[in-house]
Amino acid sequence: MSETEQLDHILREQTPRVLGALTRRWGDFDGAEDALQEALLAAAKQWPREGVPASPGAWLITVASRRLVELWRNETARHRREELASSLASREPEPADDGDDDTVTVLMLCCHPALTPVSQIALTLRAVGGLTTAEIARALFVPEATVGQRISRAKSQIAAAGGRFEMPPPDHRRRRLDSVLHVLYLIFSEGYNASSGPSLLRVELGTEAIRILRQLHDRAPDDGEVAGLLALMLLTHARRAARTTPGGDLVSLAEQDRRLWDHAAIAEGVELVTTALTHAQPGPYQLQAAIAACHDEAPGVEETDWRQILTLYDLLGTLAPGPMVTLNRIVALAMAHSPREALQELDRAGQDPRLAAHHRLEAVRAHLLELSGQHQAAGSCYIAAAQRTLSIPEQRYLNARAARLQTPIS
Repeated sequence: MSETEQLDHILREQTPRVLGALTRRWGDFDGAEDALQEALLAAAKQWPREGVPASPGAWLITVASRRLVELWRNETARHRREELASSLASREPEPADDGDDDTVTVLMLCCHPALTPVSQIALTLRAVGGLTTAEIARALFVPEATVGQRISRAKSQIAAAGGRFEMPPPDHRRRRLDSVLHVLYLIFSEGYNASSGPSLLRVELGTEAIRILRQLHDRAPDDGEVAGLLALMLLTHARRAARTTPGGDLVSLAEQDRRLWDHAAIAEGVELVTTALTHAQPGPYQLQAAIAACHDEAPGVEETDWRQILTLYDLLGTLAPGPMVTLNRIVALAMAHSPREALQELDRAGQDPRLAAHHRLEAVRAHLLELSGQHQAAGSCYIAAAQRTLSIPEQRYLNARAARLQTPIS
């Protein structure tokens, strides 16, 4: 790891802890977050020249606290804040306490129910991930001004909803933790399979989601769904090197060179999900991780245990039914039994309005028709699927499949 990478790692590790300490001490999440960004910028400029301080967290708290006091002093119209700043300005900020980590509290505040998912994602990447507004904008392919507006609006909405920097009541804690996991899942999914744009992978998003989730798992090691989601991310992220060609074209799971997979990540993911399923109540993320483990542990597509995968999808459909679960189960059914049987189920699934216009419905239909030998019909469905997706790599892949089926064999 280079010095620049080490510095970046330290700053991102410290971000949620320092933000939590600042918010707990000063009682102003919005102001603390702004002040922390300036402290992070100062660290990025000074530490490469002067060296990383012995206590990075305490340094960041000191600099951010002083900036926060300056901000309050400059708001001359707010006399109450002026008086508070004057009374506190003489205090030296308290050093970071390694035993007092507010990462989980910060995560739960960023995923406050008053926020929309897109706002939760932006605020989480900023407040917990330590990404700058520009970095988030590049990762999400949206204008920097849009990201800034989302973050500013999110902090205002939290304040207006009475959000406090504290753990939710016990009866609300599970629901909020589920929101946190969902937001991290969305961040990872967008990184692994970009919904639009020229690139299929946005590695920085997937890597960031895993890094944040590792912190959460360290603080909730006995939560089966936290472990399950971390396992799912690791088992999926492990395939990224084989998922595209050097030119950026999509490579299907069946055609990937499994020698390129990250087998250390696979081993870690398998161990995580095995332990979770043994000691915790099974949940949707654990079941998805178990499915990913079936794929990753198979030496090749021919050795994949499709019957076990089908059973896992049946369980997942009971615990967390949804259109994508339905489509994935249908593919498993085709592989475990027959494409003809799967096509019949696909016709019924297509009546779901959530799937009717989705490109994956036609992509799965094309795959099943190809498996059953109906190449001309499969080619037409691949073209229809390509016309529906906004992902350029997926468009190229689907059109290439159609062209291959429609090219006469000489």
